[in-house]
Amino acid sequence: MRTEVIFRALADPTRLRIMRLLGSMELAVGEIAQVLGQSQPRVSRHVGILCDAGLAERRREGSWIFLRARGDGEDAPAIRSDLGQFLARFETFDTAFGEQCEGDRRRLSEIRASREAQAQEYFADHAHDWDELRRLHSSDELVEEALAKALGETTLGRLLDIGTGTGRMAELFAEKADHIVALDKSLAMLRLARAKLQHLPAARVEVIQGDFASLPFAPDSFDTVLFHQVLHFATSPAAALCEAARVTRAGGRIAIVDFAAHQREELREKHAHARLGFADGHMHELLDDAGFDPREPISLDDGEIGVKIWVCNRRRGSERTVG
Repeated sequence: MRTEVIFRALADPTRLRIMRLLGSMELAVGEIAQVLGQSQPRVSRHVGILCDAGLAERRREGSWIFLRARGDGEDAPAIRSDLGQFLARFETFDTAFGEQCEGDRRRLSEIRASREAQAQEYFADHAHDWDELRRLHSSDELVEEALAKALGETTLGRLLDIGTGTGRMAELFAEKADHIVALDKSLAMLRLARAKLQHLPAARVEVIQGDFASLPFAPDSFDTVLFHQVLHFATSPAAALCEAARVTRAGGRIAIVDFAAHQREELREKHAHARLGFADGHMHELLDDAGFDPREPISLDDGEIGVKIWVCNRRRGSERTVG
């Protein structure tokens, strides 16, 4: 029955074009409608058929619905690969279909360019605030170099980048991870991340809206979990770390980059920091209570505010409680 449903779903040129597009990147339903030159209600009906057949999956971000090629299930990678190869060959056999797909790719390129332009505009509007904050701590280059060294050369497996922001960390570690999930609560930041990560293979990266206090993932879903300059926004860092531990497999790693404890009270008002950094002892307790084996942090102290990097493993069979 499953095979019949799949073939019925693919028995329409528009749905074939949609699947061809999704082989390149995740797209909003409105963006697909724009590429195809069709109404959004009509495209939504095609999307529903593809999702019902298990070929694609929807995810809501605010008022937008994003669509991606189906990413779960044991047979998903094989289906994506086989379908991608079939559609590529079909373009060469069916001239009309090939011309449609070529036009779709041109319009998709315009959408990519639009995303990047919007991202640049956002950066320009907020550059002053970010530059002001950067001047207080070690350079991004030094922090990234130290984090990469702390994580080592081994594969990161399935990587969850919590509070991905612009997507910089997901992009930085893309080559070392088997699969990346870039998560952020902010729709504005997700648009930036999507623009930055759109050059990566669609099957290897997901951009998802979510809150670190209630992660939308099953237990033991990730090999590596990353908090890069995010934990100081948490009103309850203990709860955030327990959630991170829940989705980290036993023996998996957590990496936290954040400020050392400081007294810059103005950051609460100007940048919405809930915590003024973390003392080593406090972070040790938080990690231990969440079920991780704390280690000595790496310290970068060449700015007005020190930066700390904590990398540690989740204990096997440990109980985790919110402190």
